[in-house]
Amino acid sequence: MSITVTTWSLEQTSPADLRPAAEPVGDVRIARSEIPSAEFSRFLYTAVGGDVRWTDRLSLSYADWHEAVSRPGVETWVAYERGTPAGYAELAAGDDGTVEIVYFGLLPAFRGRRIGGHLLSYATARAWDTAERHPGRPPTKRVWLHTCSKDGEHAMDNYLRRGFALFDTKVTEEPEVAAPGPWTGAHPTTRLA
Repeated sequence: MSITVTTWSLEQTSPADLRPAAEPVGDVRIARSEIPSAEFSRFLYTAVGGDVRWTDRLSLSYADWHEAVSRPGVETWVAYERGTPAGYAELAAGDDGTVEIVYFGLLPAFRGRRIGGHLLSYATARAWDTAERHPGRPPTKRVWLHTCSKDGEHAMDNYLRRGFALFDTKVTEEPEVAAPGPWTGAHPTTRLA
């Protein structure tokens, strides 16, 4: 069985394009995961993408996953609410001054709490200043990402509100693949107290 998937590619071509969201109420902090960790990256990937069918990295071996998150210019930024991981963004800086937001999203229980706009604003700002943390890399001239019809219902709106502009749209047929989560009994709208 296959599903039709629409993929939208979006970009910013100047730091002035970024329209930051307001910070959420409460104890929300964003920190860079400075030690590459295949285990932590896989946890974030499956916890965020499980219910929206992220599957492209699921077949990676430990070594391949470690290599992916350890490449020069790759950064993982994690949002925490009261010390609990709420979401993340993985950035990958190219040698040509482009930075891709490779993965971005929130764990289901943290969606709808204004954390996503704040995290995307923060991650995009970090994409624009990547060269400051990676000597020898050229200054960022373009930040880009893609989202698709399998992602959360508010993903595209968040990207547009943060100042990203659409530059490409593709429609493909993909095999329907079972995603890893959420596990039986979990519900995407479960809220933490």
